[in-house]
Amino acid sequence: MKVVEPFDPAATALPGERSVLLAAQEALSGKRRGLRALWPFLGPAFIASVAYVDPGNFATNISSGATYGYMLLWVVVAANLTAMLVQSMSAKLGIATGLNLPEVCRERFPRAVTVFLWIQAELIAMATDLAEFIGAALGLYLIFGIPMLPAALITAVAAFAILALQAGGFRPLEAVIAGLVGVIVMAFAFEVFLARPTLGGIVGGLQPRFAGTDSVLLAAGIIGATVMPHVVYLHSALTQRRVVGNDAREKRAIYRFERRTCPPPTTAWAACSAMAPTCSSGSACWLPASPRPRWGRWPARSSCRASSGAGSRSSCAGR
Repeated sequence: MKVVEPFDPAATALPGERSVLLAAQEALSGKRRGLRALWPFLGPAFIASVAYVDPGNFATNISSGATYGYMLLWVVVAANLTAMLVQSMSAKLGIATGLNLPEVCRERFPRAVTVFLWIQAELIAMATDLAEFIGAALGLYLIFGIPMLPAALITAVAAFAILALQAGGFRPLEAVIAGLVGVIVMAFAFEVFLARPTLGGIVGGLQPRFAGTDSVLLAAGIIGATVMPHVVYLHSALTQRRVVGNDAREKRAIYRFERRTCPPPTTAWAACSAMAPTCSSGSACWLPASPRPRWGRWPARSSCRASSGAGSRSSCAGR
């Protein structure tokens, strides 16, 4: 497999990028230590972590809690731990070879296989984007009462505006995405505080078990919403030329820093894992009765409680 010759990205980087790359070089040389050394390497992890807090994860994880209580929590945890391992391997590939995963596939596989993988990744990316696009529009409708068509247009403008931040370098885009992930994590932390899930229920939910065909299908949906090929491709591209090592020692050091950037994917994993216990506890499993709530007044919460027993269905699932 061909290995790309190293180059100095700081020489041609934009001003915002140049400061990050210089900080990364200082970290590699030992001039920066602790959190200051870790800071320049956090960006790719934040961008990749978005894939684990999308509407698909919300739908499957919350449905599992509303329908089966804590029973499928072990599936959520196992799927996210597996995804973190795969993402780490993808980042390692980009650092070690200077190639992203699609480029490696093109070099190692026959053309027919690479075309199939390309079509597969495109279809999965479109399906995921559709869920996120509709989810954002539906969120604007539920929270602000904006009709779906204008909400969809607002979502489209916001999506392209965020993508346009790349014109100023990778740092503005990473900062915005980190802020959005932080809002999601804080929101679910607050929901968990309101729900007050029981420790016994959480521990019991880590025991692998199912309760019929429906629970198996929902578990498959949780796994499918978590492990997504196009995000695996993306992570290798994010680390491919962001901070480039000049030799094997520097590449190993970069990968060690990337492994330490576990807070973004870990917080995303924690948010995913919190969805099931939150709705299992019942106190946070509610939606406004009207899609246009009055400002300053919260809709009444459902008093439904989900039993943590196998196969039990919460009365809040249909509200």
